[in-house]
Amino acid sequence: MSQIDPEDLPPLVLAYLGDAVYELYVRCGLVTRGFIRVNQLHQEAISLVRATCQAQYLHMIEDVLTDEEKRVMKRGRNAKSGHIPRNVGVVDYRWSTGFESLIGYLYLRQRFERLNDILSRLPWPPAKNAE
Repeated sequence: MSQIDPEDLPPLVLAYLGDAVYELYVRCGLVTRGFIRVNQLHQEAISLVRATCQAQYLHMIEDVLTDEEKRVMKRGRNAKSGHIPRNVGVVDYRWSTGFESLIGYLYLRQRFERLNDILSRLPWPPAKNAE
């Protein structure tokens, strides 16, 4: 993959990538915890990557973010999306977009150690009922 400067990308593009990175983290975690049936894996993953959960996770880690990470998160949180899913409130959706933007940013910066540090601070298995 060629080098991409995340500073040049819109925050919603960072969130798009961050969503995929976080879902892969969750899926790998579920597989290593012994979930075998694909349907069970799918249902668990869906419950763990919800916007409401991600919003809560961002609140959990907000105090340990660097100034740079907070700036990226706020850029994502304040980005105007043309569509907000029906099953989530605007505030949670915006905070989850900030969470995903941060994950995407760290991934593109290849700051994998920091990314792992942040993700390891989340409850594992991530709280299903974070709503």
